[in-house]
Amino acid sequence: MALLVQKFGGTSLGSIERIKAVAQRIKSSKEKGDDLVVVVSAMGHQTDELTRLASEITVDPPHREMDMLLSTGEQVSISLLTMALNELGTPAISLTGTQAGIITESAHGRARILEIRTERIKNLLDQGQTIVIAGFQGTTLGIGGIAEITTLGRGGSDTSAVALAASLEAATCEIYTDVPGVLTTDPRIVKNAKLMKSISCDEMLELASLGAAVLHPRAVEIARNFGVTLVVKSSWDNLDGTTLTSNKKPDFSQGGIEHRSPVDGLELLENQAVVALSNIPDRPGIAAELFESLSEGGVNVDLIIQATHQIDSNDITFTVAENELHNALTQCKKLVNTIGGDISFQKDLTKLSIYGAGIMGRPGIASSLFQILSDSGINIRLIATSEVKVSCVIDAELGKKALRNVSEVFKLTDKQITVNPTIENNNEPEVRGIALDKDQIQISVKNVPDKPGTASTICSTLAEKNISLDTIVQSERKHKDKTKDISFTLKKNDRSDAKYALKELIENWKGSKLEEGESIVRISAVGSGMPFTKGTAGKIFRALANQKINIEMIATSEIRTTCIISEKYGEKALNEIHSCFKLGKNES
Repeated sequence: MALLVQKFGGTSLGSIERIKAVAQRIKSSKEKGDDLVVVVSAMGHQTDELTRLASEITVDPPHREMDMLLSTGEQVSISLLTMALNELGTPAISLTGTQAGIITESAHGRARILEIRTERIKNLLDQGQTIVIAGFQGTTLGIGGIAEITTLGRGGSDTSAVALAASLEAATCEIYTDVPGVLTTDPRIVKNAKLMKSISCDEMLELASLGAAVLHPRAVEIARNFGVTLVVKSSWDNLDGTTLTSNKKPDFSQGGIEHRSPVDGLELLENQAVVALSNIPDRPGIAAELFESLSEGGVNVDLIIQATHQIDSNDITFTVAENELHNALTQCKKLVNTIGGDISFQKDLTKLSIYGAGIMGRPGIASSLFQILSDSGINIRLIATSEVKVSCVIDAELGKKALRNVSEVFKLTDKQITVNPTIENNNEPEVRGIALDKDQIQISVKNVPDKPGTASTICSTLAEKNISLDTIVQSERKHKDKTKDISFTLKKNDRSDAKYALKELIENWKGSKLEEGESIVRISAVGSGMPFTKGTAGKIFRALANQKINIEMIATSEIRTTCIISEKYGEKALNEIHSCFKLGKNES
């Protein structure tokens, strides 16, 4: 007998007929001998309807009252589904988030889960009950010990389900949706997108943060951090769906379910070199030529950075191990001799990285890292970010100092620190999935001081407004006045707040200015086998070049390569890159 947590979304519960069908599915699972905890969302578009009703009353409803209102949607679902189960002869009882012991922080509309007090749930399971719990909601203790209803925000029901699975140490958490599982890309754009049988939580975190809407990143974070086996499958068939895996073991000693430190560990990779190509032509195919050449020369590239272009030229910077520098320079010289441009390099560098689930989704983490380095008098040569890792390239002689200071601030133990990590080939695909994020804008802060603290100041200024940056790129090229540019992408609805927050900062840096780029999309390839496969980046850039698509920015991490391109080419690029890696049905 196993304990399963099953979650059903609003589309699965959109009518009485669908509720009855879900009840029959739950009954079948129960008859196999499993203990069941079922988490449900509000029916269909009920949350939207409740929000509309509130808008007819006021344009600015109190957050507390909105939580009171919206939480009723899930209560309708749990009561109707429980009635349906009992009608089928399956003993069941419904619980609100409060009754289920879901304790959250005091943040109406966006609360994070602190803990789940599972005693009542366990007692009811011992009595043979199937427990139907309202997702998306919890409770907190307010002033004077008075309980207050809270809601978890977007993706709240998924988050509730995975958190319950972690707290109850369930064998599996099954998320039932209107799709068969996690696909290699968006099937609305790429018709032959294929179902993945499995994917790691780190890969899923990247895809979810990049626009893949199957699972909310918060739910994946919990699954990753507590080793929850998570399965995404269709409500309408009995196929296996997609299994998300994590090598973590449940550990509640590091804090609450969602209020634990997002930084799992710290890495220092020594003996690194930076190669910079500057003043190269800004046209489709240049990046492809460069990285195809490097791959042919047997050079394994780590980080790749391309900042925003300067008139009709561009810069591309990458890192390699020092023992590969000679081969890298040989290949670069061949290309520069053909297309023009300049080459520079620097040895004696170190890459310092912090990693953990959802780092970039918490605005203050990256800025804290940059601030620590600034306070230590350490200038950052390059910055690379992803959903699970933030890396900085710094002078080697300052590496140990940086390691010590960063570990102290983030309270990391020796077990969480690795110097010169060795990663064994996991034999996983170089690219697992492709994501297209249309909800992005590009902003550059031009002519900023090239000194410690600049990146920290920009990121912390935005973090104070709760603005998360997605892609951060610091250019290698210096202007005549020794200043640099820092570019980043962020969500469209953060545009005005970001520009306002940065306005005063820019005014304090003489000669600096804010520049907004053209309408863009972010296209990213994700795969845990990427670090072990030469030439992945070159394939991506070649696919774009074949469609005459110019790349505005490039940013990479170990398992992700991201290109910023013009919005009008987004869907064409998605189809081309997906085909390039043969990810579709009947492709191999």
